[in-house]
Amino acid sequence: MRVVIVGGGLVGLATAYKVALAQPTRRVVVLEKEADVCRHQSGHNSGVLHAGLYYTPGSAKARLAVSGIREMTAFARAHDIAHEICGKVVVATSDDELPRLEKLEARGHANGLTGLRRLTATELREIEPHCAGIAALHVPEEGIIDYPAVGAALVRLIRERDGRVETDREVTRLQPRGKEWIITAGGAEETADFVITCAGLHSDRLAALGGERRDIHIVPFRGEYYMLGPHARSLVRNLIYPVPNPTFPFLGVHFTRMIHGGIEAGPNAVLALAREGYRKGMLSPRDLADSLAFSGLWRFVGRHFRTSVSEVHRSFSRHAFGETLRRLVPEVRDSDLEPGGSGVRAMAMARDGRLVEDFAFVRRERALHVINAPSPAATASLAIAAEIVQAAFG
Repeated sequence: MRVVIVGGGLVGLATAYKVALAQPTRRVVVLEKEADVCRHQSGHNSGVLHAGLYYTPGSAKARLAVSGIREMTAFARAHDIAHEICGKVVVATSDDELPRLEKLEARGHANGLTGLRRLTATELREIEPHCAGIAALHVPEEGIIDYPAVGAALVRLIRERDGRVETDREVTRLQPRGKEWIITAGGAEETADFVITCAGLHSDRLAALGGERRDIHIVPFRGEYYMLGPHARSLVRNLIYPVPNPTFPFLGVHFTRMIHGGIEAGPNAVLALAREGYRKGMLSPRDLADSLAFSGLWRFVGRHFRTSVSEVHRSFSRHAFGETLRRLVPEVRDSDLEPGGSGVRAMAMARDGRLVEDFAFVRRERALHVINAPSPAATASLAIAAEIVQAAFG
């Protein structure tokens, strides 16, 4: 059997690896449109290993996060990939955040996290001496990792098992013919007995290319980061997160120590004008028109109007960004904030404006489309891949 996987991010590569590992007689081909793998969400993130603290108990996200971080950590050890289980703190800075912190702790225990510990303000400062807060939750299982290195290791393992990983192969046609698929990619044709699309920011479009309805729409949100300057890096030891706002579907601005050095601060969350719009000036008329014509986006903005305006304000004001950061670490000055990178997150929305918060697959007789693989997709990519292989082949 010849299996073609469209998308060379971590989920696509991990799926190809799991297919080749489970069934050596299946010939695996990965088609990636960029010049290298992991060029988008897999390579534009904070590099955090998420342990499953935030997710609803019993959900696929919770289950896959808990098993996924353990599998990813074992994979990193086996293949000499830079990583560190350094732990993080989730910090409450006001009394109204305390019930939400307690709820997070209960979720973490329900999801099977180990070593969770409630901290007083004094205990918090023993872990993060410059952090402000009246209470916190210590999550010792979380850490940081080099995700592009994970992608490179997966490419090597796929090729060792006679699989192909081909770049500069953008898929423009998915056509069923008899019992096979005809795939046009980079101007050349491929045939497949089974197709799996793991296209991230373009997942809804690839599924539509394969004949599916766009019941779920991908709306791109850009997350912008600052880096702490050299004199401020000592203010953060590891990972400092706020208690998330339950009315807005993002974790909030936080501090992250990067695996290869430096402290990242962010992100905010603003509508991107292109699905690959990593800078403010990047505009794709097609992508923008696609987002603005989608009624679900307007319902989402209406539901979160005040927070959306605040996020846009932070995008254009370093001082406003700094004010949010100072709630966690008061000693950070505006002058400490240096321009950092950004990422674009594929937010899957239904037509009523609600986010699709769990994984969404569409399974057909000879195809499986991964429509939504939300955070913790990078952390849990190996566990998600096993789920995809099971859904595809049983």
